[in-house]
Parts: sequence; C-alpha cells; structure tokens
Amino acid sequence: MSFGKNPHVPKAEAAEQKAADAVDEIARERAYREAAHQWDRAAEREKPGKQRSAYEASATRNRELADGSAPEDDAPPPGRDQRQLN
Repeated sequence: MSFGKNPHVPKAEAAEQKAADAVDEIARERAYREAAHQWDRAAEREKPGKQRSAYEASATRNRELADGSAPEDDAPPPGRDQRQLN
C-alpha cells in the first residue's frame, strides 16, 4: 500500500464485486451492506469535496441495492471515473 491512498476504496470495490457475484439474495444483501460501510469509511478519510461526495453517493446507492429499492445495472455509480479504476 502506498501513502496517500484511501485503503477503504479497494475494499468497497471488492465488496461490490462480491455482491455482483453472489448466488443468493442474502449473500448479495450482506455484501452490498459491507460495500456501503466501506464507502462510508472511505468518505470519512476524505476532505469535504467532490471525492467525499462521490463516496457518500456510492454508500447510499449500495444501501438502496441492499434494500432492493434501486435498479441494478452495469453502469458505474455516479461520480466514479473509470480512468481511476485502472
């Protein structure tokens, strides 16, 4: 791990992937809730601004997915830049 990087972001992304790969509803819900928790932790480490808002939006989106109220799609969550994921 390098200095200056938020360690909770890869954990949140891994939990989202785990949710996408889950075979049953309970495992999917649990993984989305874990992803939301990790996004909250990532947001706490950021200064107020664009990045923090994006992390908070991801946490909210994952909670909605866990509750079953948000449509699941293949598009990345709002505020996430695909170039950052590489």
